[in-house]
Amino acid sequence: MGGDSLDDSARGKGQSHRLQRQHELAGGPLGIFGDDAKKHDLSIREVMNGIMEALQTNHPDLSFRHRPDISKREINDKLASIDSSLGQVMFVQKASIKPDGGIIEAKDKSGNYRVVLVSESKHQGNDVKKIRAGIKQGKNKDKDLMVAGNAIERVHKNIQELRNYLLDEIHFPYVVFLQGSNFATKTFFVDSPDGRKVEISHDAGNLNRIDRVTASSYGMEINQSYCRNVFVELDDHMQMLQAASLYFQSDSWTAGDMAEILWDVASTSLDILSGELYA
Repeated sequence: MGGDSLDDSARGKGQSHRLQRQHELAGGPLGIFGDDAKKHDLSIREVMNGIMEALQTNHPDLSFRHRPDISKREINDKLASIDSSLGQVMFVQKASIKPDGGIIEAKDKSGNYRVVLVSESKHQGNDVKKIRAGIKQGKNKDKDLMVAGNAIERVHKNIQELRNYLLDEIHFPYVVFLQGSNFATKTFFVDSPDGRKVEISHDAGNLNRIDRVTASSYGMEINQSYCRNVFVELDDHMQMLQAASLYFQSDSWTAGDMAEILWDVASTSLDILSGELYA
């Protein structure tokens, strides 16, 4: 598998325009959520369910599926199909990856399911809530701020496994929403019940964990989508990079914000794959 073939280039362009028209006529995915839901922090799984519904409505001539996980065996089999030296090691036969929002796929004209969208949502850092409530933190319960942990780094495993699974594709539709005081992108102050204004610093090493995650996007700008693979020139060859789309903010992501971003990535995937999806 790969991106648009040369033989399908003209058809791909036509389908791209068609998909864009459908997107504009449908007004995006927000119609699937009520006005209240758009403003609140629905789970990423609920938002992905809505995206799945919108895709089926907007593209009735395509077959989609939304599954919760991909097995390590399937990933290894895919790698081995690309090169026999790949995908050879696995100790836990039931191992799998389970992104929070699951995986949405579309069936291509050869009967194979192609990944259209993968998503996760992670929260780390409850400092704002604790400060506003006057709750002290730390071992001795005498600190305003809790030193950030490293649990969020586990997201790298899922991203890397999807890179393995999509090694022969020219798109990488993996979106991660990160929220909480450990992902503040600017410094701000929180009012404490005792009248103090406590600083949440976006560049404090004991608090911010953005730098722990951006290895998955090669240090490129955050809060941007990188569905299309990036190609960089290295001496006499081009190197393909598959970058995760990482979205950070201290506040919770609303259903509406997540849906707009996810819809854009899913639409880009369908655009890239269009020449291989339609008979």
